[in-house]
Amino acid sequence: MRHRIKGRKLNRTAAHRRAMLRNMATSLFRHGRIETTTAKAKELRPYAERLITLAKRGDLHARRLAARKIADREVLGTLFGDIGPRFSDRPGGYTRILKLGSRKGDAAEMSLIELVD
Repeated sequence: MRHRIKGRKLNRTAAHRRAMLRNMATSLFRHGRIETTTAKAKELRPYAERLITLAKRGDLHARRLAARKIADREVLGTLFGDIGPRFSDRPGGYTRILKLGSRKGDAAEMSLIELVD
């Protein structure tokens, strides 16, 4: 039974996984969409959506909580100034994952994760 087992390990240590998700979320908010493996995209989705929910709140405490995860101040400003208000009337589901097929080198399943319009 898989009780209390949540998330994928992605063959990385906890610190590497945490750093990878922070970097991927920063890139997602900077560019609006990123191409990655399907497993990484599925792990990134709840991480990024929690940050967007904080940006929707928009208060100082929410900004400080998000600043723990997003180190780039410019991206943090974009998140709270542009992305949060854009989704203010949406109750959830801020990202979309589109399957792209397999990567040529190692046949890994690739996906595009993007912010919903």
